[in-house]
Amino acid sequence: MQEKYIEQEWRQMRKEEQRFLNENRIPRKYGWQKRVEKYVPDKLERTLNTAFYKAFEVIFEKGTGAIEKTCGKEKKQHSYQVREYAARIRGNRKSLQAFGKEANAGKFINTAVSAVEGIGMGVLGMGIPDIPVFLAVLLKSIYEIALTYGFAYDTEEERTFILRLIEAALSHGEELTARDGELNLWIESRGRRSEETVESHATCSKLPVPSLKAQIRRTSDALAAELLYLKFVQGIPVVGVAGGLSDVVYQKKISDYAAVKYKRRFLEEKRRSCS
Repeated sequence: MQEKYIEQEWRQMRKEEQRFLNENRIPRKYGWQKRVEKYVPDKLERTLNTAFYKAFEVIFEKGTGAIEKTCGKEKKQHSYQVREYAARIRGNRKSLQAFGKEANAGKFINTAVSAVEGIGMGVLGMGIPDIPVFLAVLLKSIYEIALTYGFAYDTEEERTFILRLIEAALSHGEELTARDGELNLWIESRGRRSEETVESHATCSKLPVPSLKAQIRRTSDALAAELLYLKFVQGIPVVGVAGGLSDVVYQKKISDYAAVKYKRRFLEEKRRSCS
């Protein structure tokens, strides 16, 4: 594969990365949020945090297999192998871009599913019960993106990476810049680890990485804080449609960021193989 095409895609990825950072540095506040603020119970954020935390635990412990059935793991892995072979043989930019096109197609479908699910729950006035479904669709989208670029998602290390990715996507200002930079440093120093690799984490990276349990807590905190008012509104029958639409917004936002980060990991490997 010609190095110049990899570098062209790398520059394009950096533009996409910067665009996301620029668009999300300042948190968006809507007028209706101020109007409902006084009605939001003090304990709601803590309740949401617990709901997100438990949902992550259940999905990681028991739900991954069910999600795999809906995302077609084996088919995705085979499709990746075909694209990877084509990229090696053709060695052109179009064969590299095929990975991103596949990832974008999956994002579109999952966003549509999230729209139906979120609005339906909103009509019924179900905010907190919507959380496990919301996370299942979100993780399905991220898993599919990971598979598209040839990465695993079911090890403790990969789950921690996914959780850090979600936390970063929900950040703003200097926090967003810092967390994005930390992920990039991890990608640069670590790269992808094959199942056959036995080298320890300490020899691969000296960057501090939280435990899976600690990261579940951090990501749950971020989700609870970001979705506080939206989940409150979603809990009101009929009116909750407005809150349900937030599922679509955040599904797309986090999936877009995930696609950029996995593309970076993929291209980082390609650049390393050329050096």
